[in-house]
Amino acid sequence: MTSLPQMLPNIMTLMAICAGLTSIRFAVAARFDLAVSLILLAALLDGLDGRLARMLKTESQIGAELDSLADFLNFGVAPGLLVYLWALQDARSEGWIAVLIYAIACVLRLARFNVDSRNPDAKGGSKTSFTGVPSPAGAMLVLTPFFLSREFPQMGKPPEVLIALVLVVVGLMLISRIPTPSLKSIAFPAAGVRFLMVGLVGGVAAAFTWPWAVLSILSMAYVIVVAVSALRSLRKPVDTVEQDQD
Repeated sequence: MTSLPQMLPNIMTLMAICAGLTSIRFAVAARFDLAVSLILLAALLDGLDGRLARMLKTESQIGAELDSLADFLNFGVAPGLLVYLWALQDARSEGWIAVLIYAIACVLRLARFNVDSRNPDAKGGSKTSFTGVPSPAGAMLVLTPFFLSREFPQMGKPPEVLIALVLVVVGLMLISRIPTPSLKSIAFPAAGVRFLMVGLVGGVAAAFTWPWAVLSILSMAYVIVVAVSALRSLRKPVDTVEQDQD
């Protein structure tokens, strides 16, 4: 018999799926702020369910499958539809093609991750890094034009071509081989934990006070991190050759 604590991780995953589906509902109703909030809630639940399963030692195959399906819905389908309904309906076919490219790239990334996670010999990244941009981060990046339009309403909505280009570029980043850092790779000395906690509290307070500004800054900061990581990965083969010659 399965106890309630053992079921909690899967319940959280199902709650994330409900958040993603409800996000689509509100996007169809043109309540985009609420739709974005539900995608962010789904991302939070996505970050907690796996950690909770490991803490409770209740990891299972069905949990892994549910998590993958939730990621595709919440970070592939929901953000793509939201962006289309918000900004690309006038672009019609061109805008929809960009949404399809992003969604297909997301599902391909998740399929690759599932295969690599079952194959111990696969070179799909390490415990401290991902191969390509993770799907939650991809959702944040495709929603960045929306964040900026809310933070700077005087600038109006970005051009449709630019928004469609963001969808396509982020889709390519999802299926790329760029090594991107994982939060697991971040370590803090014991003496600095109290400062970290104070900083997190301040960050959460800022996010509730200026949500669009904080989300925009986080998106831009992540783009810079990915760019630096990509440059480092391009330089590694050169460094290796130079070491061999020495």
